[in-house]
Amino acid sequence: MASLVEKVTRAALRLVAAQSPEKAGELAFFLFARTPRAKPQGDKERRAIANARTRMAEADSVRLVIGGGVVATHVFRPKPDTDDGGRVLIVHGYRSRSDHMMTMAEALVARGKTVVCLDLPGHGASSGRKLHLGKAVEAIDAAWRQHGPFEAYVGHSFGGPSVMAAAVGAILHVPRRTPDRIVTIAAPSDMADVFRWAGGYMGLGPAAQSAFERQVLRIAGRPLSEFRVDRMLHDLRIPMLVIHAEDDKEVAFSNAEAIARTGPHVSLMKANGFGHRRIVSAAPVTAAVADFLSDGGKDAGIVDLPLPCSARITTLPASENGRRRRLA
Repeated sequence: MASLVEKVTRAALRLVAAQSPEKAGELAFFLFARTPRAKPQGDKERRAIANARTRMAEADSVRLVIGGGVVATHVFRPKPDTDDGGRVLIVHGYRSRSDHMMTMAEALVARGKTVVCLDLPGHGASSGRKLHLGKAVEAIDAAWRQHGPFEAYVGHSFGGPSVMAAAVGAILHVPRRTPDRIVTIAAPSDMADVFRWAGGYMGLGPAAQSAFERQVLRIAGRPLSEFRVDRMLHDLRIPMLVIHAEDDKEVAFSNAEAIARTGPHVSLMKANGFGHRRIVSAAPVTAAVADFLSDGGKDAGIVDLPLPCSARITTLPASENGRRRRLA
């Protein structure tokens, strides 16, 4: 059942749409891009942040200016005798923060990587209350200019399309920043699906929905139809590792399959039993990412990955209880 806030929001959008679908689309985009307060939501998140506090305090935190705000980056360096010179950027998902990516960062630091964790706008230690793909790519560009170049990106959930968009220069006013390798974890493959879901949630009619989707052209310089992996990645042939759980209840596994279909340079791994959020700290997942970014490094190219990707789907072990939950 919809909450009172949801009902009021939908009623307000219907009222605006009756006068001007274009204004309703603009208002819908404003609401869509507005982030929740960075304050932890619930005891579970507070415990997770508390558990990461000591490690986060060891990072060199650097705040970077982007249009309309400041984003925080957290740099974790390996011991001098293990440093292989590689730099990796980790980008979290929506309503998350760098603190939740600590296990992944530690696994990469242990392999000699310098790891930069980025707090997206409106998240973690970054300022603002607005996030969309354009803002995310601007933040990645700022991290690249300050800490890069990066040999690899790791993006979880919304961080996945963010790093892919940055790698191909999908946001026209932001320079293309292409690493040697990309890892996506539980990432959506088509932003149009996200907009359709959001429009349905807000109760938009057809005209207001079209106006809502047209906002993408305004902020990115490209229409929404361009932000799906088969179009974004059609000329990007760097090695990619795509990790996803079939029991992910937030982003369907079919999204991972869509990314894998972009070419033989993409390797797909199942991480069943870890859902959407626990997946980033699951030991088999962090080990797989560390192996992919360490073994052979950038000189390995795609020859290290069994081809074609469609014929190779590695299933990672399930969580400790061994259960498999049905995909919602």
